[in-house]
Amino acid sequence: MEDPSLESLPLSQDSFSVLWENVMTPSISTISTSNNVPQELWQAEENIDLLELPKFDEKIFEFEDVVANPSSSTVPLTSDCPGEYGFEIHFQKSGTAKSVTSTFSELLNKLYCQISKTSPIEIKLNKEPPQGAILRATAVYKKTEHVAEVVRRCPHHQNEDFVDHRSHLIRVEGSQLAQYMEDFNTKRHSVTVPYEPPQLGSERTTILLSYMCNSSCMGGMNRRPILTILTLESPEGQVLGRRCFEVRVCACPGRDRKTEEENKGKQQNGTKPVKKRKSNPAPATSSTKKTKSASSADEEEKEVFTVQVSKFISSFTATCIYLFIFMPLDQHWFLLQVHKRELYELLMKIKEAFEIAESKTTPKVSVKPEVSVPSTGKRLLQKEEKSDTD
Repeated sequence: MEDPSLESLPLSQDSFSVLWENVMTPSISTISTSNNVPQELWQAEENIDLLELPKFDEKIFEFEDVVANPSSSTVPLTSDCPGEYGFEIHFQKSGTAKSVTSTFSELLNKLYCQISKTSPIEIKLNKEPPQGAILRATAVYKKTEHVAEVVRRCPHHQNEDFVDHRSHLIRVEGSQLAQYMEDFNTKRHSVTVPYEPPQLGSERTTILLSYMCNSSCMGGMNRRPILTILTLESPEGQVLGRRCFEVRVCACPGRDRKTEEENKGKQQNGTKPVKKRKSNPAPATSSTKKTKSASSADEEEKEVFTVQVSKFISSFTATCIYLFIFMPLDQHWFLLQVHKRELYELLMKIKEAFEIAESKTTPKVSVKPEVSVPSTGKRLLQKEEKSDTD
């Protein structure tokens, strides 16, 4: 059965606020009370309406615009910018010995370090930054064709690690406040650590960075050079200073630094740099062979050597030798003309060999000497002939 009160509702398509005001409130007498609750608690004074509905607020469904921090750029800047705070970085001096685990080349602005070994970096500022400032380290590829890719660890080293941020290449050592982040838009990895003022008696703050994959790892950097961008940022994410340097993670930092610095010096002097780990070719073992100049080679090519061989020999040499010119002299002999002494000596050896072979195979025929017979007088007796008288 339909409620008669519903028939009194307007049928117009008014706004929600008009409908809210036309809703009928139920009478207080229709509310049932429990036996345990006193009746006096449900009675209200004449000037108080306990079930007075609040007025509808039209702004209840309006949302305020949420202002978020600007996202990082797709192609980050790699230029140095000290900013108003004079942001500078320094590395501890170390030589090029093979035993060093980390060394920095000021000539190349490049850090050489071993995998998972700490590299101290000193931070210096001219004045105190805002409260809550942070330091952020981000790795990017150096070449333009790879700069859009994210620098990650290789799958082999990731599988050996069990931390949540095992795909991050750069880590901060010695701080429990380090946070590993991944940008929502670019998917780049970065690690942040709060900035700490220098200790008493020092002007610099030291942070420890370690790189968890070699530059030559397949599936990771794969011999592609990388850059580390170190920025000083405010708590809101505004960049206050930026420094950038190249990084090479290798097994022998001292040796690689020395080799690349030498190649850089040779390039500046105009000489051809020597490739790393490539030994010089061994000298020729035979001392009897002497190199000939171009002029002597030309004169030797102009010389013509003549070899006279039989028809059979020349047909054999024609199948083996290509640089010759032959001219027929008669039916049985040919004349070979060559322009190289080595070929001439080879033909002479072949000729001698075939001449020896022909002399052995040819049968010897004995020829009796002819005896002249006198025209008149007695005929001379030949050997083994008998006279008429005998």
